[in-house]
Amino acid sequence: MTSVYDFEARAIDGATRSLAEYAGKVLLIVNVAGKCGFTPQYAGLEALWRALREKGLVVLGFPCNQFAGQEPAAEAEIAQFCSATYNVTFPLFAKIEVNGAAAHPLFRFLKKTAPGLLGSAAIKWNFTKFLVDRAGTPVRRYAPFATPASLTADIEAALAARA
Repeated sequence: MTSVYDFEARAIDGATRSLAEYAGKVLLIVNVAGKCGFTPQYAGLEALWRALREKGLVVLGFPCNQFAGQEPAAEAEIAQFCSATYNVTFPLFAKIEVNGAAAHPLFRFLKKTAPGLLGSAAIKWNFTKFLVDRAGTPVRRYAPFATPASLTADIEAALAARA
């Protein structure tokens, strides 16, 4: 696989989606959870999406229950929670694993292409973020504590660049 556009994932409504439908866009891919100390970042992610989607940003949320069981809900409940609590309108996907043998192939690719601190591959916690350029290449990984607002300059630089 050479770009994130080579992958498919199941959307939160159960439909299989090709990430190729986002070709030419800047992506912010995030493993999310509804019962985490970072869960309020949903509001910041939604704010980024609303402010920059016309320029070509797409935020993609991937619920994950691998970290202290902080996303135990079923997909329908996750979608309802995100909509009712944070007015989320950016695309959400079905629950996945991001680490281990059952890690989703997209996240295996992201971790390999954009390693963490000191070259670490494993995702450490919920709300790890990956910035992907218009060519589908992961360009940077951000720690869970990096707020969505703190990514604005990097996202705008990626939006200004042409694939």
